[in-house]
Amino acid sequence: MSPVIPGRFTAQTEDPFVVFIIGMRINNLLSVRKWLPVANSMAPMLRDLYTHPEKGFLGGEFFVYWPGVTLVQYWRSFEDLERFARQPSDPHLAAWKRFNQSAGADGTVGIFHETYMIEPGKYEAVYGNMPVFGLAHATNHVPAVGRRETARRRLGGDNEPAVATPINPSENS
Repeated sequence: MSPVIPGRFTAQTEDPFVVFIIGMRINNLLSVRKWLPVANSMAPMLRDLYTHPEKGFLGGEFFVYWPGVTLVQYWRSFEDLERFARQPSDPHLAAWKRFNQSAGADGTVGIFHETYMIEPGKYEAVYGNMPVFGLAHATNHVPAVGRRETARRRLGGDNEPAVATPINPSENS
C-alpha cells in the first residue's frame, strides 16, 4: 500500500492529456462465462501499457463496485489511446473482438468508456492526506499552496479560500 502524504496536494502538468474512463458492468451474475473473460482481459492490457510507457499511457486508477469495475486512465494524447485500441499487435483489439463474439448485444455484460481531451490549465485536482493518486500520480504531485490553493486558482482565476488550509504538523518542526 502506498504511503499517505500528509497535507494538501494537487496535480500539475503543462501538457494536454486525455482522461479515459473504461469499465464493465455485470448485468447477469449467473452468466459468469460471459463476464469473467471481459473482467480478465484488462490485466494483460495494463501489463502491456505499464511495460511500454512509450505508447502514451501515463497511469491510472482501478475501482471495484457492485456490479462492475472501472478504470480511470490518463493518456498523453487521443492519438496514442486510439493507436493502442486499434493496433493488431496490442492486446486491446483481440479482447474487443472476443467481447463482440461472446457477449455482443445479448445484455449479459455491459461495457462503457468515456474520453475527455484536456487542455493545459483546464483541469483541477486536490488530494488531502492521500497517497500520490490519480492525475497527480500520472503527472506531477505538488503542494496545493499559493496559486494552487483553491479550485478557482488552480483553474487560473483568483479568490480566497472558503476554509483555511490546515497546517501540516511536519511543517512546524
